[in-house]
Amino acid sequence: MHFILIFLLIFLLFFGPQFWAKRTFKKHAKPLARLQGTGGELARHLLDRFDLKNIGVEKTKPGGDHYDPQSQMVRLSPDNFDQKSLTAVAVAAHEVGHAIQHQHNEPKFSLRTRLVVTAHKIQRIGAAAMLIIPLVMLITRTPYSGLLMLVIGLLSLSSAAIVHLVTLPVELDASFGKALPILKEGYISKQDEAAVNSVLKAAAYTYVAASLASLLNIGRWLILLRK
Repeated sequence: MHFILIFLLIFLLFFGPQFWAKRTFKKHAKPLARLQGTGGELARHLLDRFDLKNIGVEKTKPGGDHYDPQSQMVRLSPDNFDQKSLTAVAVAAHEVGHAIQHQHNEPKFSLRTRLVVTAHKIQRIGAAAMLIIPLVMLITRTPYSGLLMLVIGLLSLSSAAIVHLVTLPVELDASFGKALPILKEGYISKQDEAAVNSVLKAAAYTYVAASLASLLNIGRWLILLRK
């Protein structure tokens, strides 16, 4: 009985935020004729309105909505790019919010960008370290060298979780400091504000879900190494 409760607790901790975010996006993804345009059209309009004509908008893979500061591109999943839904316009406004942060050189966004680049490099090093641990231990025949490599590997894998958690304020600002005030200026009706607020919250906390998934990956490595 205790094992089942622990399993359910772990399941809710690691997968609950992802399930909630996906459910929220799906719940408000129904096309609505009363909306003025699709997510892709709104993103283009807002970028032009805020004098960000150098930033492009393009369609990407499902679930891949993001703003890429390197290529200066707002990328929206097919449904959010093509449809007139509350999810589409909210996600589009959220990603444009990141573009505005970039334009204004906001310190938190700049820090997040640097951390993401660094984390990717560290993760590659860490993944390699985790793979060569058995080989190092076999060659040196000392447990300390393997332990050192293990620590390096785990720290590198945890870097993704740290980045996501540290940059949560950037996501919250994109949703509630940028997107929501803009959308309230006439892009959505009063009756839609609660739903849009939910979608924007899910968009911001998607990074928390990603952080927990990173921690779960660390746990998987620990289990494999104990065998």
